[in-house]
Amino acid sequence: MAISGEYKPSTWDWVAQQIETYEASGGTEGNTLRDSGIPIIVVTMMGHKSGNVRKIALMRVEHEGEYALVASKGGAPENPAWYYNLVADPNVAIQDGPAPKEYMVEIVEGDEREQWWERSVAVFPTYAEYKAKTDRQIPVFVARPK
Repeated sequence: MAISGEYKPSTWDWVAQQIETYEASGGTEGNTLRDSGIPIIVVTMMGHKSGNVRKIALMRVEHEGEYALVASKGGAPENPAWYYNLVADPNVAIQDGPAPKEYMVEIVEGDEREQWWERSVAVFPTYAEYKAKTDRQIPVFVARPK
């Protein structure tokens, strides 16, 4: 079932603009984290409080058709708001190129989490710095195709 409803863009202008550019170009523009060259994906979900459609750009950590969604929030002591959206409703759409596809997410633990964490740090080494800044274990979701 596709995610539908009223879309509320991010309150961070640069994030809202990047998502708009990415979607309008079919993933050919706005597809890296600013000027870093590190690829991103766009994740669409339902807001657990508002019921509105929400979209975020995350690092592209892909392995065999699955994706890691790392809830780092820059190493802040609390989880990002979107973490609670995914806990409440694990159905998401991920756009990695021209069109979004449907996925189901789950938080991974143990050895599986460690494998995905290592993959994530290999793509975006700054995740290791975020880990050092916080006492919480940074949640890692894995998105699997429906």
